[in-house]
Order: sequence, then structure tokens, then C-alpha cells
Amino acid sequence: MAINVSEFVWKRLGEWGLKRVYGYPGDGVGGLDVALEKAKEDMEYIQVRHEEMAAFMASAHAKFTGQVGLCYATSGPGAIHLLNGLYDAKMDHVPVVAIVGQQARSGLGASYQQEVDLQNLFKDVASDYVMQASVPAQIRHMIDRAVRIASARRVVTCLILPNDLQLMSYQDPPMAHGATHTGVGYALPAKLPDEGTLREAASILNSGKKVAMLVGAGALGATDEVIAVADKLQAGCAKALLGKAALPDDLPWVTGSLGLLGTKPSWDLMQGCDTFLMVGSSFPYSEFLPKPGSARGVQIDIDAASLSLRYPMELSMVGDSATALRALLPLLEQKTDTSWRGGIEKGLQSWWKQLEERAMQSAEPLNPQRVFWELSPRLPENAIITADSGSVANWYARDLKMRRGMKASLSGGLASLGAGTPYAMAAKMAYPERTVIACMGDGAMQMNGLNVMITISKYWRQWSNPRLIVLVLNNRDLNQVTWEERVTLGAGKTESTQSIPDFPYHKYAELLGLKGIFVDHPDKVGAAWDEALSADRPVILEAYTDPNVPPLPPHITLKDARNFMMSLLDEPERGSVIVNSAKEMLASVLPGKG
Repeated sequence: MAINVSEFVWKRLGEWGLKRVYGYPGDGVGGLDVALEKAKEDMEYIQVRHEEMAAFMASAHAKFTGQVGLCYATSGPGAIHLLNGLYDAKMDHVPVVAIVGQQARSGLGASYQQEVDLQNLFKDVASDYVMQASVPAQIRHMIDRAVRIASARRVVTCLILPNDLQLMSYQDPPMAHGATHTGVGYALPAKLPDEGTLREAASILNSGKKVAMLVGAGALGATDEVIAVADKLQAGCAKALLGKAALPDDLPWVTGSLGLLGTKPSWDLMQGCDTFLMVGSSFPYSEFLPKPGSARGVQIDIDAASLSLRYPMELSMVGDSATALRALLPLLEQKTDTSWRGGIEKGLQSWWKQLEERAMQSAEPLNPQRVFWELSPRLPENAIITADSGSVANWYARDLKMRRGMKASLSGGLASLGAGTPYAMAAKMAYPERTVIACMGDGAMQMNGLNVMITISKYWRQWSNPRLIVLVLNNRDLNQVTWEERVTLGAGKTESTQSIPDFPYHKYAELLGLKGIFVDHPDKVGAAWDEALSADRPVILEAYTDPNVPPLPPHITLKDARNFMMSLLDEPERGSVIVNSAKEMLASVLPGKG
């Protein structure tokens, strides 16, 4: 039976194993809209409220499933709206295919309504492959190349389809000069470093007495291998933010996150090591890594461009994390000296007590750390946690203890505000049986979160497990930037830019037929989580928190301290800032209770 171009698009994408698309309709993709309705048995369509959310959801789908994410949008403004979410995928190295409409071919070049030069617009974000179709015979190879390139290179690719072309009869390319005939499927890239390189790496690691490891998103599928290598080397291991779920936090040598949002044990680990093994991470902050020359370095990454990028490695290996570590393991000597690890474990025990002390400090009305500290032991098995950018990411990074089987992610390289709720939506669509928890600040919630709650209200009844909890820290402040300006610029809070409207998030949930919970007292936080985790529908849990609890970095420089003191001169909330900062700092230096 003859089909048109749009019908072929969804059919071919299905043959590649892509079964879900996030998008928003428009006349620029009218043919695709109609064809998608006919193809709904094979291609699940998730209708978002804004195209940016479609791209974020496609990015999150790729992160949580390891599959290619798929999104589409109409021409002009719809295509433009995709860009932020697509840059999130690009910067975190996950595969996404974007399909966008365009005005009719006969009108192009005539300044037609909604005509935008989409090839140039997408040329950066989809630099590996962006192509506009002009005849039906191109469609097959364009789809095949877009999916194959996105998959193999972990990049964003983009197809531009003029709306008149979408309705033309599809035809395979002819057997003629100038035509090409492509197929479905691709060969995985080589993942195993050569034996000589592995032996050289083992020699470096075997010579170390104090080995530190850092794992990132590239190690998410290599948990067993990382543990085996770390045990053989008696190493401590820190995690980049995107690698939070790569190792369970109940291991006594896993020091947690590294960096501005990281832990003191991770800082101490990097500053004290003599050998450094980095696996599957392009961690951006070199100042948190060992001082160049102080440690011998070995790195494993699937992308050669990420090797020796943040630290001058002695040896760099291109390879898949799990495959390379398995091959490396028999070449490593079992270290018997446990003193290095013993010191790490002791520091880590002290750190968890400090975090508890910080969380239990009083605030007006509620300490945000308390909200996360109470959640951590209550996390359901196999939970999926997402977080947004902002001060909420500090508490997510430090206070939540990951266990085996859990998944977690956020916008890493781009650190975009507003990604947490579309990430949660995509996680729930991919794994409807699992409990999903989104950790949001009120700035992100006002930007995108309220929008996504409407989408959640549209789809939640089809989930086998209805539990999706959106935590909102309502502190009426764009909190992370406020603290950054205090510490890095020496400026007090600029209320005109930083203060945001109060909003009853829990009541908004009720308007949508969802459950709303409000908490503003520390003794009621645990019960609020219990209520949310037992609800029969999605929940907004609104925690009314104090904006002046400082998200202390793991290492405070003299410059940071000087700037903070300067900021107090023109700080409109000086009293609260001083009191809360003093409490948090005292909790870091005084011994914990019990």
C-alpha cells in the first residue's frame, strides 16, 4: 500500500526501535501530526506544553534508557524552542534525533511567514548531522543516518522536513547514479584498548600507594567493574554529578560528589592521592582535581576528545568503561595496605555526621537540608531521582544516598534551569512501574515546572505505579545565584533580580486533580514524605524553606571568605545570613551528637 513521506518517517523510526516521541503540533509538521495519529499503535506520542520540554524529555529518555531520544516540533518558533533542551543533550553527550518542520519548498527564500534558516540555526547543536530534505527519495537515508550517527557518536542530529514534502507519496531511491541505499542498524565502535596500553595503565596503578578514582556518567553501566577495581587498588572513589548513580553510597570508600556541590571527603581524596584514575567523566572543574604533577594519572573514556582534558594524564585510553575495566582487572595487583582506605572511611563517617548536624540546624521556618535528609532513608527501591539547577542541586548531590538499582540525573554540562520536571516525566514514561522524584527549586518550578505538571496530569492514569513526587523548595529566591553573588562578587542580595513571587504550589496540584502537601515545620517533614510516598496519584510536596541557609562548598578559599564578608555590608537580609552561616559552619567543626 502506498504511503506518504510522513507515514514513512514514523514507520522507519519504529524499525530503528524508537517507540516514543515527545512533541508539539503545528502547521509546519501537519503531515507528521496526521501520520502520527495513524501510527499510534507503533509510535507513542507524548504531547508537551512547550517544545523545550519535548527536547528535555528526549534528552532524559536517552540518559535513563541508553536509547536514542526523539522529539519533533513545527517550523519557525517551534523549532527554535527545541534548542535549549537539545543543547542539554549535546553537552551531556547523549543521543537525540530532532525532527522539525519547514515552510513549503516553493516559498523558501521569499521571507515567508515562519521561514527560518533552520540548517544554520541547528548547525552548532546538531553539528554532526543536520539536513533538509528536498525530495522523497532522500528520506530513508536521512533517517538512517540521523539515528545511526546520533547512536554511534552520542550526539544530537536534526532532520528538516518542508511541509509540502511531508504529504508527497513516499518512494525508495531509484537504482541509479546519484542515489544511495541505506539500512537499519549499526556496528558498535571498538571498546577495548590494546593489551600494551592496558599493561602500561596497570603498571601505573600498581605503583600507587594512595589511589583516587573519579567516575562519571560513562561508568553508570560499570558498577561491578568499578567496585572490583577499587577493591583491588584499595582506592577511594568520588563521583561526578552525572555519575551519582554509578556507585551506591553505602560503600564506606565512596566519598560522594566532587566539585562545587561536592563533599569534603571527595576534596580530601583528590588532594591526598598519589595516583588518579578517571573513568567515564569530563568533569569540568580542574581546581577540584589533584594539582598537576602531584599524582600519576590514567583515564578511560569512550570519547577521545575528553581524554587528558581536565588533568594532564600520564596515560589515556579510549574504551567503554565496563569493557576496559574488566580487561584491566586481572593485570592489577591486590593491594594489602589498608591505611589509605582506612583514612578515607574515617573521614567519610565524620562527614555524614556533619551533614546530619547541618540538616538538623533550625531555620526560618525550615532548613532545606532537613527535607533531603528525611527523604534519603525513605527512597523506594529502584527509585529514579531528578534534580534541577540551583541550590536544590547542592542538597541532591550531598544528602541523598544512592542505592543499587536507583537512577538519577540532571542537566549537567548546560546546568539549565527548568530541566528537573521534564526529566521526571520522561523517566516515568520509560519506567512507569518505578517511583520518580523530582527535586525542584521554586525558580525552576515557575519557569517550566508548572507547565510540565499539566502534562503529568494528562498522562498519569496510564502508569502502573502512579507515584511521581515533585518536591518544591519554596524559598522565594533565586537562591543559588544569590549565594554565588555573595561569595564570588562580594555583593549582598539584589532583591530586584533575585526575589521571586510566592506561589501556592501544593494548591496548584489540587487544581490539576493531583495531590498537594505543604510542610513548613522540621518535625513534620518525615510525615510529609510518608504521605507523598503512599499517595495514589502524583504529588507536589511544597516545603517552605529558609533561603539563607548557605550551600557551603567543600573547600572555602580566602578569596571566597573575603567576598562573603564584603557582601554583608549591603546585604538586606544580613541578620538571617549571619545566623544561618554561623550555624552551618559550627556544625562542620563541632563533633556530631552520638
